[in-house]
Amino acid sequence: MTSVEKCQDERLRIVHIITGLASGGAQTMLHKLLRHIDKGRFDLYVISLRGMDDIGPRLEGLGVPVITMHINPRMPSPLKVFKLIMALNDLKPDVVNTWMYHSDLLGGLAARLVGIRALTWGIRHTDLSAAANKRSTLWVVRVCAWLSHLIPRRILVNSNVASTSHESAGYAAEKMVVIPNGFDMAHFVPSLVSRSSVRTELRLSAATPLVGVIGRFHPQKNHLGFVKAMAELHALLPDVHFLLVGQGIDSGNHGLVAVIHAAGVDGICHLLGPRTDIPRLMAALDVLALPSVGEAFPNVVGEAMACAVPCAVTDVGDSSWIVGETGRVVPAGDMSGLAHAIHDLLKLPADERASLGAAARERVATLFEISAVVKQYEAFYETLASSRV
Repeated sequence: MTSVEKCQDERLRIVHIITGLASGGAQTMLHKLLRHIDKGRFDLYVISLRGMDDIGPRLEGLGVPVITMHINPRMPSPLKVFKLIMALNDLKPDVVNTWMYHSDLLGGLAARLVGIRALTWGIRHTDLSAAANKRSTLWVVRVCAWLSHLIPRRILVNSNVASTSHESAGYAAEKMVVIPNGFDMAHFVPSLVSRSSVRTELRLSAATPLVGVIGRFHPQKNHLGFVKAMAELHALLPDVHFLLVGQGIDSGNHGLVAVIHAAGVDGICHLLGPRTDIPRLMAALDVLALPSVGEAFPNVVGEAMACAVPCAVTDVGDSSWIVGETGRVVPAGDMSGLAHAIHDLLKLPADERASLGAAARERVATLFEISAVVKQYEAFYETLASSRV
């Protein structure tokens, strides 16, 4: 019996350490992974360096214990770091998977201090430019690049572009393993009922074209830049409306509201803030737009495609690979190009746009279906636990 086969016959204890559990791409993927992983083969624990936030209770609802450290990752208290070390010592995991830079650094050092060698870092970011990151984050990246040759046994990344950018930053290239994000095809589905109910909620006619941007307010998401695209598209298609959803995307964001008003599109722009009915909102769209200037593997694109919604995206991270031939891709930062790409999709005959949406859903089912992606994680953990390297 090989060491991998032995691991497959025994339950493995996996501890995930993540910087925090507020909604985000990493937290969403962690939740999906723990929801679908084989709990007959893996004992699962999550340690949040911060608190529970909104994803923590959802993880506990899956039967996964969540331990909170309430550490400020930028100024970690030695006492709380010691608490993290003791938690790992008590749990005695077979594998530790850290998620995000501060967790890679603190969680990785803590794991090695208690003698855990089966350690993988998790990277879910691409753009390492000074313009797109805080100075403190780039400092952590530089430290992690140096430590990557010493601390983790493997480094999990969710996109090919993220792997390349971090190798260029000095990370250990030979340790990189790419596993893409996965999508639940039973959760994100086409729905005429959703299309109708969302338009009723927004007081729009059934025929109103609806373009969505879904994601928290952050410079890399480029909501302010997208306002230019909205104005151009409105000039081409006066009846189009825009649905913007995410943390910080509401009337309390005075800067965003002012830019929207100055562009003359406030009457056709719906700022819904954070929502819990994302599958419903996705299925109501005619086009999903991704105006980001920096991404690794954007979840929203795969989610929209699973709902048979064509996407117009900027060429950031693995967006182009995700979309393939089922949507439109423009250079990062080209908001005029994005407006015209959305226009092209909206002007397609209804049957052609439906065929494009069906092809998008099929592409996600073929390449990124969550069960297949989770199997890659399971095999990765078993190999990591059995490795003597």
